[in-house]
Amino acid sequence: MADDCLFCRMIRGDVPVKQVAETDDCLAFRDINPQAPVHVLIVPKTHFGSLNEVSDGIAVGKMTHLAKQIAQWEGISDSGYRTVINTNADGGQSVAHLHMHLLGGRRMAWPPG
Repeated sequence: MADDCLFCRMIRGDVPVKQVAETDDCLAFRDINPQAPVHVLIVPKTHFGSLNEVSDGIAVGKMTHLAKQIAQWEGISDSGYRTVINTNADGGQSVAHLHMHLLGGRRMAWPPG
């Protein structure tokens, strides 16, 4: 973990979160600026600055599996939901720690950006 990373500090418990789920590999919590009725961030406990730093699909696979479970718990799996990973500044990434947005509870527009 990185000492100066906001999400690493959240994983360590130094910064409080509204936790939704936790596994050995991931932490999921409510976004502080929700863009949908359900807006959960899923972060790997291993620090990756962005998707560009991931060398295999294990971390992203675990994040995706947890997103599916949370969508079921939140009651949005049947109506539909969106998962988003923003990468670097032009991709909309605002915290330099790989994270997935799980959005649902309303119809999503397209195109997204």
